[in-house]
Amino acid sequence: MTTTWADLVGTALLGTDRRGSTPEELLDSAALAVVRRRAGARPATAGARPATTPHDPRPPLPEAARRRLSLLLADRSVGGGGGSRRGAAPNLAELLPQWLAVANARGWAAPPELLPALLDAARARTDLRPDALALAGPRGLWLAELNSDWRFALRAGAPGVVPDTGDPGAVRTLWEEGLFAERVALLSRLRARDPRQALELLRSGWAAERAEDRLMFLDSLREGLSPQDEPFLEQALTDRSRNVRATAAELLSALPGSALAARMAARARTCVAWDPGGGRIGAEAPYECDAAMERDGVVAIPPAGRGERAWWFGQVVDAAPLVTWRERFGGRTPEEIIALPVADDWQADLHAAWCRAAVRQGDAAWARALLGPTPAPATAVSPVGDPAKLLSILPAPERAEWVARFIAAHGLSEAFQMLAVCAVPWAEPLGAAAVDALDIARDAGSYPWSFSGVMGLAERCMDPAEADRAAPLAAVPAESADTSPGAGAYWAEAFQRLVGTLRLRAAMLAELA
Repeated sequence: MTTTWADLVGTALLGTDRRGSTPEELLDSAALAVVRRRAGARPATAGARPATTPHDPRPPLPEAARRRLSLLLADRSVGGGGGSRRGAAPNLAELLPQWLAVANARGWAAPPELLPALLDAARARTDLRPDALALAGPRGLWLAELNSDWRFALRAGAPGVVPDTGDPGAVRTLWEEGLFAERVALLSRLRARDPRQALELLRSGWAAERAEDRLMFLDSLREGLSPQDEPFLEQALTDRSRNVRATAAELLSALPGSALAARMAARARTCVAWDPGGGRIGAEAPYECDAAMERDGVVAIPPAGRGERAWWFGQVVDAAPLVTWRERFGGRTPEEIIALPVADDWQADLHAAWCRAAVRQGDAAWARALLGPTPAPATAVSPVGDPAKLLSILPAPERAEWVARFIAAHGLSEAFQMLAVCAVPWAEPLGAAAVDALDIARDAGSYPWSFSGVMGLAERCMDPAEADRAAPLAAVPAESADTSPGAGAYWAEAFQRLVGTLRLRAAMLAELA
């Protein structure tokens, strides 16, 4: 009787004892079966040849930059982005995003032999995908069609995959038959070219979309939000999904001229008014959250530990246009309004709501006023709202100056989020303030890993030309009785890594010039 492959698998699963065999006999039989199967296999019919590799009109990378990309990708592949201790060596995996951004900005094409590693890197790190796929270009997409591991590239909406938005037939086909990510990418590209056409496309099948898809499509309208979107968003306020309704309300409140903003302003005016007798702002929170308020996005149920009326008050005020308050308080400036006293302990709620409104409406004047001057040294830092979010809507130079002054006065312990929103490369005063603060922290005797987050940001964000500023700190200082054992050597190592990374970034930029 011929032993089939299925018989062998069954014996392996059940055990040779139960089949009256031995492990050696099973292995011998398996070896014979494998040889028999291979010997008897008929050549498969050749498949169609792949299409010719598309032409990439961009110039090839300079040789030094090609070698650098190879090293950066290889470091990623051996776990360069992991949490293992790297000593004084630069973290190459953290430099790859910056390298890709600069290479794309300067119009270079990826070397063909590095496309597989580049696609693998994009597959492993979603934050790399836009720039990695842009560098890979049409050849990367051609390659992605041949390997299912890289199919994400075709769904990411990279140039060359999404059809020409000027071709209505192709647009309609992709919108009706494409994967969700492809449809979002199509909508975003179409919206950038023709917002009206994008909105019509979105309307065409809106009711039939799943709730989670409607939410994501709606979220994509944040980019380029304009009064033209208002009728559609107003209609979405009655959507059957609560999350969709909430997002529509949030977007409408970011349009100061919208009908929803006017309704919320009317409600807010009933809550906040000038009290001439008391010489202060009077606040009166809503007594109920009626159906109209809920339709406009006010969430009725507060989170645990929060009072209902204060919860409704905050939502009403942060959805009202900020211009409401200038009109309400006699044309005063934001600084003058914020300086006004507020009755009955409502100041924190009122100012926090104004912070959220300033961020949502992108109002730099209000953000500047709410941030105020940098807190003086030796005074407690009592931020109103989220300083990092307020900073993010200020012009980059002003943002850097404010954070530099904050670090000079209060050190780095509360500055990480603020540093993260500063433009790269950091302006010279900001880089100097960060290095000085790190030097002070070292002298205080602590270990450097308490500042590892800031140190990592400095490596990636400081101007490479500032390497010489940190270089004197790379020497191992003499230990004293006030310092932690071995702290000086660890700090020296950290500064050596900072200096080495800055010089490496300078070399990278020169290679990509």
